[in-house]
Amino acid sequence: MTPTFPPRRKIAALITSTAVAGALLLAGCSGEKPAGPAMGPLPVSVLDMQPQRVPTSIEVMAQTEGARETEVRARVGGIIVKRLYQEGETVKAGQALFQIDRAPYEIALAEAKAKAEQTAREANRLKGLAEAKAIAQKDYDDARSADALAQAALRQAELNLSWTTVTAPVAGTTGRAVKSEGNLVVAGSDSLLTSIYQTNPIWVRFSLGESDLARFAGGRVTAKDVKGVQLVLADGSVYEKPGRINFLASNIDTTLGTQGLRAEFDNPEQRLLPGQFVRVRLLTGERDGVFLVPQSAVIQTEKATLVMTAGDDGKVAPRPVQAGEWHGKDWVILGGLKAGDKVIIDNLMKLKPGAPVAPHAPGAQPGGPGAAPAKDAAAPAKDGGQSTAAPATTDAPAPAKKD
Repeated sequence: MTPTFPPRRKIAALITSTAVAGALLLAGCSGEKPAGPAMGPLPVSVLDMQPQRVPTSIEVMAQTEGARETEVRARVGGIIVKRLYQEGETVKAGQALFQIDRAPYEIALAEAKAKAEQTAREANRLKGLAEAKAIAQKDYDDARSADALAQAALRQAELNLSWTTVTAPVAGTTGRAVKSEGNLVVAGSDSLLTSIYQTNPIWVRFSLGESDLARFAGGRVTAKDVKGVQLVLADGSVYEKPGRINFLASNIDTTLGTQGLRAEFDNPEQRLLPGQFVRVRLLTGERDGVFLVPQSAVIQTEKATLVMTAGDDGKVAPRPVQAGEWHGKDWVILGGLKAGDKVIIDNLMKLKPGAPVAPHAPGAQPGGPGAAPAKDAAAPAKDGGQSTAAPATTDAPAPAKKD
């Protein structure tokens, strides 16, 4: 029987496929990767440094408190039968807040009144007898003393009855009720019912530590050292009303080494509530010839404080700086920079000293000198949007026809 051989086209296709597979296998064994396109300079935003004049300030944590924080206490004991105010509302001086059971005090008042009337009648009866020398003067004097004591007891009974209605001693905002209806209140140490806070104006209490006090002559702050007071709220905004110092401690706390201060702020709209944690900014003067750098662009290490700058050669140049206090969202840079320096403010994690960069102004599109060129894109076709580029070709031959 005569053997059959494949057609020549099939043999050529098999040889070509084997050659391609061998080349791929050799490339994989060699471990070499195809080289990618060269990376261009990294686009970065830069700020052109110019010297500025900024106010000098000290910013510390503080807490608000009412200008007056008055405790509302019961003067007599008894069962609370009613609360006459809404917790947290603003009340006027003299407004009723709690009602204590009146019955025992009404009875005590009736007894005191009867006793006072009796002693008054007795004193009047003995007065005529004493004038007529019909009784000893001592008997009349004793009657007058007894009447005075009875009248005083009557007055005390009237006061006790009036005190069963607990009123607000001052105007302000009420706090939480310490005792509710049905509770027994005892005059003395257990008599606290609530508190009233006067919040306009509102006070802010804070202290300055040793490092802050060292900036002032004599290691302590005086009224003339403070040019202004600002309040920084929790969201970072500055309270619109300026403040004023209304208390300066005359001594340094020996335990904490701090000097206590208190500021006062107008609070007509009740934006500030007692107990809030805020920051107080004391304005102490002005500093000229300094630079402002965003806080996010300042790098702090154990050895130095740095900023990254873009040099004239288009490369990254770290610059040690001397940082002062914060001014809003910026660091005040006291030294290490000069006018015209370009401080990089973004992509800091990708920067390396000496690496090429393409600087541009904040908010501008990258594309300055040294920026990476854009790749060429295929031009769109004009005939209905269809591409006119030739289809990709392959070196592999077409499959052979079946015999």
